[in-house]
Amino acid sequence: MTPAPIQSLLESRALLLFGRILLTFMFWTSGLVKLFDFQGGMAEMSHFGLEPAWLFNVLTIIVQLGGSLLIIFNRAAWLGAGALAVFTVLTIPVAHPFWKFEGETAFHEMMVVLEHITVIGGLIVVAILGQRVARR
Repeated sequence: MTPAPIQSLLESRALLLFGRILLTFMFWTSGLVKLFDFQGGMAEMSHFGLEPAWLFNVLTIIVQLGGSLLIIFNRAAWLGAGALAVFTVLTIPVAHPFWKFEGETAFHEMMVVLEHITVIGGLIVVAILGQRVARR
């Protein structure tokens, strides 16, 4: 049986909102950085061979900020989570191709990929919870 204070926290809308903000933190902060430092965002896209850089930067900003907002405000959280999950999967071969490296670099990139997979799991959970909360 869950202790009453913990039960109260787990049923708190504020904690659910806080969790959504934290889950999307890496996406909305990255989107804001790319928005406010557009040239830097384009340089990042060019670095990874994504051309035209301005278009990939704009699309990344839209997905990162839009997906985050949909999750945070639980408005079609499934769509936001799906968009961010697909985005995250696509970053693996583009930015973290661990299979192309050796030694410590390969290991580091593989750890990043494992973190990405974990985030995708969190996005799946938030999509499920968002649907359940919306039905209440």
